Amino acid sequence: MLNKRISLIALGMLSATQAMANDQAESKGFQEDSSLKVLLRNAYINRDYKDGNDDKAEWGQAAIGTFSSGFTQGTIGVGVDAFGLYALRLDGGKGRSGAGGIDFFKQENDGRANHDIAKAGAAVKFRFSNTVLTYGDQMPALPVLNYDNSRLLPESYTGTLITSREIKGLELNAGRFTAESRKSDEGRDSGGLKSINVLGGSYQFTERFKGALYASDVEDVLKKQYVNANYVLPFNKDQSLTLDFNGYRTKLDNSYVRENGVTGDDNKIWSLAATFATGPHSFTVAHQRSTGDSNLGYAYGGYQKDQNRVGDGGNTIYLANSYWSDFNAEDERSWQLGYGLDFGAFGVPGLSYNFAYVRGDNITTSTSEGGTEREIFNQFKYVVQSGPAKDLSVKLRSSILRVSQKSSEYNVSGNELRVFVDYPINIF
Repeated sequence: MLNKRISLIALGMLSATQAMANDQAESKGFQEDSSLKVLLRNAYINRDYKDGNDDKAEWGQAAIGTFSSGFTQGTIGVGVDAFGLYALRLDGGKGRSGAGGIDFFKQENDGRANHDIAKAGAAVKFRFSNTVLTYGDQMPALPVLNYDNSRLLPESYTGTLITSREIKGLELNAGRFTAESRKSDEGRDSGGLKSINVLGGSYQFTERFKGALYASDVEDVLKKQYVNANYVLPFNKDQSLTLDFNGYRTKLDNSYVRENGVTGDDNKIWSLAATFATGPHSFTVAHQRSTGDSNLGYAYGGYQKDQNRVGDGGNTIYLANSYWSDFNAEDERSWQLGYGLDFGAFGVPGLSYNFAYVRGDNITTSTSEGGTEREIFNQFKYVVQSGPAKDLSVKLRSSILRVSQKSSEYNVSGNELRVFVDYPINIF
């Protein structure tokens, strides 16, 4: 059924282009609009687990190259996107690698992590007016299918995606992907995805208000819907209040429930965040709530191969209270107090700081009810503003997570440290 809806919306996109502005007519050409970029990334994550669990740490150096061509001139433009990825392990050998939440380098059968990773991908793209059809290896960033780029190397997917911006303020997306490349392993289908269909869009209703609706169908795993509403209320030039609502409804397939020993098949999770910005300061209050009968809570990300997980992208969680913990357990309720500071106002442009305290309760597991967890999150980020190292960024992030004994089946206590150094280079 979703395949038919995707086909219908694709035809609707193409038929609507006759009456809309035609960006393809402004194409300068395949080579003239091309770009080649390289991101050098040095990344380290250390997790000091509590309650007798082994500590985990991984450290690596990566080079992420991306090429994006322009479109050939004419009624229908043709172009190519491509990427090449390489990562070298600097630490995280036997005994320290293997944490699913780090996953820089996949472990071999002997328990040792891969020494390096090398892979590449490419996609061909076609543009008619403001509608682009892309087929091949891609890194989709949608609320129901969002590749993870928060580790050493990014995930990628193989399939077809249509993106249409024929009407001002409106973006429509429809796609089908049949393979997932794990961020820590070589191979186009190392994630084991069967298929995922995605459909939806976002619309800027007014200058202050925008919304989005999306749906996905992961073959033999689940069906998911997403809704977003975002409203910005400006008070004056330097002050504003932003209200952001995000929600998911997930329905697990019966076969997935049976084969994986899952209890229940339904989850609803939503978050509402209010952020008051004044000058260089921002203050956030957020509430998040998970309901339904599935003991998985809100299920997302991971890999169908080896992990028996969902496979819809490690960043497919557009929720306010997602840091180290996602606060997404069965029946969990969580509250956040957050603060942000831009040091540019104090003579240090490029330096920012973010803090959050999140507390969750009412967690249900197979053996208990009323469990709790809490996290203290801190992050400093600095981006070089000028000189030979312009745009180089250094991010230092830490989390202190404490989980009650009642919740130990769902999560584990620990201290996490992340250090990321990214240096983007524009070749052309």
